Amino acid sequence: MQKRYAIFADYNQFHLWDHAVTPSTALDYDDADIERRIKVAPFLVVIQPERNMEVQVDLEIADHAPDDSFDDWDHVAEASLDLPSGKLEIHQCTGGSVDILSVPPGTYRVRAYYGGLDTLSEDQLDGHDHYRLVVWPAPSAPMAVLKQFSPG
Repeated sequence: MQKRYAIFADYNQFHLWDHAVTPSTALDYDDADIERRIKVAPFLVVIQPERNMEVQVDLEIADHAPDDSFDDWDHVAEASLDLPSGKLEIHQCTGGSVDILSVPPGTYRVRAYYGGLDTLSEDQLDGHDHYRLVVWPAPSAPMAVLKQFSPG
């Protein structure tokens, strides 16, 4: 399953979570969280786009880990997400629910791809940044940055 969304990334974030749990998003952030561009908590993965604006996000639900190259992406990170209800909700930080997708209950891996990060205007309001998320069933594993973006 593949879907495309325009998501308002207020406070430079949007959330993937278990719809039945609706976890707290009141999380403390440090410099490492911002550099990783991804943060996790129980039943929650926070994706941190570069802009505090509406961003394009492609989401794919897959059967297995993607076997791909990161050459076309500026930054790639992944984290685990428990979805005991089988209801994956995409939620804007302050704007509410974007979509609720049905998946088999279980633990998933979320890989976030960040592209066009060097296209932002000086005020970071305009740009051609874009994002891709791939979600697949996988055992829980530590958060990982697979490709780190370094501005400049």
